[in-house]
Amino acid sequence: MVSERSLEVLKAIVRDYVASREPVGSKTIVERHAFGVSAATIRNDMAQLEDEQLIAAPHTSSGRVPTDKGYRVFVDHLAAARPLSSAQRHAIETFLGTPNDLDEVLGRTVRLLSQLTNQVALVQYPSMVRARVQHVELVRLGDTRLMVVLITDTARVEQRVVETDVRLDETSLAELRTVVNGASVGLLLQDVPRALREVPQQLRPDAQTLGGVVVATLIEQVAANRQDRLVMAGAANLAKSERDFSGGLFPVLEAIEEQVTLLRLFGEMQVDDVAVAARIGVENAEYGLDATSIVAGGYLAGGGAVARLGVLGPTRMDYGTNMAAVRAVARYLSKLLGEH
Repeated sequence: MVSERSLEVLKAIVRDYVASREPVGSKTIVERHAFGVSAATIRNDMAQLEDEQLIAAPHTSSGRVPTDKGYRVFVDHLAAARPLSSAQRHAIETFLGTPNDLDEVLGRTVRLLSQLTNQVALVQYPSMVRARVQHVELVRLGDTRLMVVLITDTARVEQRVVETDVRLDETSLAELRTVVNGASVGLLLQDVPRALREVPQQLRPDAQTLGGVVVATLIEQVAANRQDRLVMAGAANLAKSERDFSGGLFPVLEAIEEQVTLLRLFGEMQVDDVAVAARIGVENAEYGLDATSIVAGGYLAGGGAVARLGVLGPTRMDYGTNMAAVRAVARYLSKLLGEH
């Protein structure tokens, strides 16, 4: 059991090491922090922390660095999410702005989050398990060219351009639009294919061919929307911290390219639209990411569904700032999607 002062010493070591990447010694702590005790007393506190495997010496006669266990104690008990500056908050509102569709706003979100944290930013598309069809639009682009637009209640917009063998006219499109929406609006995506297969038979004989083309296109769109996927930005930020990855960057880059791996990892993190969680170092070993930490939060994506967003970087990261950035962006994204 370590003392309260020893935990404060751990906090100082984490913050100094994150800032400098240099092992932290007792003399440095006395000079930089107002503990009001001697270097010898600080060395005793550091000995307690080392006995508890919260800090370690990277080599003989050096200062100390946090271990993964030390980072975990820091995040769970000591790290306060630093409030973002007014300039940072203004940047979030300005950069995200008013989205045209979900793809655009999630793309903006990862770029913003990577800039705020200097880490790899990840945003999960909303799960389609609970998504429902909000509207289907059919737009005539030419005599035989048609755009099929699928809109869900989670703000997902999926567009497909279709070339047909049928000459299009607004009357036929209006009839088809009415029948398709009548069959699909309000349904869960998983139930849409079965409902749509009956649509062509409900149309006039001369409109059934076009109806079949539109139904087939919509079924493809539904299948595409039910696949979980991530948007990612800022992978180049890893190069700035290359020295923090003892095994090199390649294993990390290889792991983050596997979206299935990251989605599984995200799925194991206990987050909601309020809480922010972290997985640190060895906790990610089974995913090949034992040299990294992930800070994640949740955002409300429509229909009450919670999807995840977060940042990935070396274990030597500024947890307080990253937690604050993830929380702020998640809250703004929830508000933005709730309004649209």
